[in-house]
Amino acid sequence: MHPSNSFQDTKIPLVHGTGAIPAVGFGTLIRDPVAAKEAVKVALEAGFRHLDCAELYRNEDVVGHAMREAFEAGTVQRKDLFVTTKLWNNNHRPERVSPALEASLGRLQLDYLDCYLIHTPFAFQPGDEQYPNDEHGQPIYDSGVTLMETWRAMERLVDEGKCRSIGLSDIRLEKVKEIVAAARIKPAVVQVECHPYLPEWELLEFCQQHGIVLLAFAPLGHGMEPKITDDPLINAIARRVDKTPAQVALAWAVQRGSALLTTSTNPDRIRQNFDISPLPDDAMQEIRNGIATSVRFNAVVETGVPGFVPQVG
Repeated sequence: MHPSNSFQDTKIPLVHGTGAIPAVGFGTLIRDPVAAKEAVKVALEAGFRHLDCAELYRNEDVVGHAMREAFEAGTVQRKDLFVTTKLWNNNHRPERVSPALEASLGRLQLDYLDCYLIHTPFAFQPGDEQYPNDEHGQPIYDSGVTLMETWRAMERLVDEGKCRSIGLSDIRLEKVKEIVAAARIKPAVVQVECHPYLPEWELLEFCQQHGIVLLAFAPLGHGMEPKITDDPLINAIARRVDKTPAQVALAWAVQRGSALLTTSTNPDRIRQNFDISPLPDDAMQEIRNGIATSVRFNAVVETGVPGFVPQVG
């Protein structure tokens, strides 16, 4: 699945879509628009060919400008880039799905998406507010639509050629099973928080059995405590293989068969996160058997409210 000395060119074929997804992707959840644009340009220059976006991040236009400049500079061609974005919770009603995608395409300055994800399985009250809250500050959910109804609308987008694959995000295995069982077009990608402290082995196994790519976000734990990059075992392996702890954790993700998203605004860190290589088999076993810490850093799977994204009305 990968060259012997690097994961930089690793691609995972999409069984339920078109083409293949680059295993090492760049996430665009960067709050400052100037920093976001520069980070995307650096990532593309470093070799990243997989960009992960979302309507919720409110910076698709910034990513679109960065991609356009990279296309015009000859850094990369559109056909060589894999671009994902996501349908937000307030657009789950079937009649809102296609307009939401069209709006994202306009901001991204693209004619099609490589993958479109349902950002979370939770439907919020439809409207212009991304976070419709009640008087107690709690999300107002939409009981008038099911996840399957939203999925049917997603399937129609593939039929119309607006996106080449569809998938799910911030979701538990039980819900994935429901969609897989009933879907006409199966999910190509399932994006979830995943790292050595939350390995999601059961979900990974199910995805691999059904030809679904597991895409890990926060593969380094989003820098939160307890820090994965401070883990003694990962640090010991890093010293042994002459890599950074971050490079070890990222390599672990690809080597076990998943794709990953890494985000940074530091040019050196961006390039370093792309420069990952296979680990020895014994190191993979040590990480699987020797890490007892178990942490979920983002509670989005419980509420549909991401823990890493600042709320704007």
